[in-house]
Amino acid sequence: MSLKVKPTGVLTETSSGRALLPVVALGTALVLVTYVTPMATIPATAADLGAGPVARAWILSSMSVGLAAALLASGVLGDTLGRRRVYVAGLAAMGLGALVCAVAQEPVLFVAARVVEGAGGAAILACGLALLAHVFPPGPRRVHATSVWGASVGLGIAAGAVLSAAMDFGSGWRESYALVGVLALLLLLPTRRGLPESSAAQRRPIDVPGLLLLVAGMTLLVSALTQGRNGVDALSTVLAVLAVLAFGGFGYVESRVATPLVDLELLRHPRFRAATTGSLVIGAGMVGMASFVPTVAQVGLGSSLWTGSLLVVAWAGTSFVTSMLVRHLPLPLEGPFPVAVLLVVVAAGQLLGYGLSASSGAVRLVPPMVVAGLATGVLNALLGREAVASVPADRAAMGSGANNTARYLGAALGITLFVVVATHAGSGVGAAGLVSGWNVAVLVSTMLTLLGAASIAALGRRRPA
Repeated sequence: MSLKVKPTGVLTETSSGRALLPVVALGTALVLVTYVTPMATIPATAADLGAGPVARAWILSSMSVGLAAALLASGVLGDTLGRRRVYVAGLAAMGLGALVCAVAQEPVLFVAARVVEGAGGAAILACGLALLAHVFPPGPRRVHATSVWGASVGLGIAAGAVLSAAMDFGSGWRESYALVGVLALLLLLPTRRGLPESSAAQRRPIDVPGLLLLVAGMTLLVSALTQGRNGVDALSTVLAVLAVLAFGGFGYVESRVATPLVDLELLRHPRFRAATTGSLVIGAGMVGMASFVPTVAQVGLGSSLWTGSLLVVAWAGTSFVTSMLVRHLPLPLEGPFPVAVLLVVVAAGQLLGYGLSASSGAVRLVPPMVVAGLATGVLNALLGREAVASVPADRAAMGSGANNTARYLGAALGITLFVVVATHAGSGVGAAGLVSGWNVAVLVSTMLTLLGAASIAALGRRRPA
């Protein structure tokens, strides 16, 4: 397998990097803006669309379906067909999907458009990070670029939370999607001009059956989690069984093709293993908890939409700052050990959220969000850099896609688990029951993060020569 990347445009770091980094950072931030929008606007959105409990769950998770399904596929296609080409197509899809969301009048169309948004966002996340790895060589310049990329994740979450609260006019939610759609389409021209094209030096044939089975498996799995959020029923069971069959078929096909989508040999690489597991754990633990913060603040503690949104900003804003500061560390962070240590810090922040009561003020949730944000920001930069550093250079988009797939699949698992535990495990009724359930869910989420840290530390030993 060649480790060279084929240049198809002007690819000097000085000429391409100045335009590339801000464009990719803005595109990444925009994906996160639209990803978090429903968390704060779900009451108004559901009421306007006439959505019941099941439809509400789909409104919250439909973008995750598109992300999980398309991330790895986007990376594979980007490496083969051209990363800029796939990135631009994703930006257009996300913009059009957001505009359809803004005019939707019933839940089915809205959910379908959110899935399209997710698929478009997947192409942006997978190929954007690969384009940075293509232009910025390993060393201080790549550390700088991936730090900015990681910071754009925190910036997007913070901006999305603020935007959702600030759009307190008109419908209270349609304007947010319209703005995202317009901004995405406006980014198309500078993206085409500012991003150099690149692809693998030796194009690998695409395993089409494996690709289709992977997309089907991811879609069915996240759909099963979403459908089961309000209780296990026949449909969620069927979806889960079909997901298992699709993944079984994917494993069978991959074991028999000469060029599998994901080289299983990579799983023996400690850095790839740690980066992928770390992203899965962040999604399942902290993202799941943070997604429920606006709900417990508004419903459990009687706070306003602005308060619930600003609590998310406390987490995302702190992670933005620490992502930007990573590039100033005297020694570069790499390998499994820093990932494991940082996850322990995240778990410590999560645990600070335990002990909430119905009489607590919303300010009680600031310390856990800030402490977790300190480590989350460093992890955003570190995991992004490790995702492309631990794979051959001509498969950078695949590495990025695999890493982000783990994060958003983890988020789908984490959000579902946190919602189910928080809404069913508490004692009492109404707001008191929700707050009690929050405390149980925090303990479960913290244990997930600690188990992830322990597994990364235990499996982080270098493979034998």
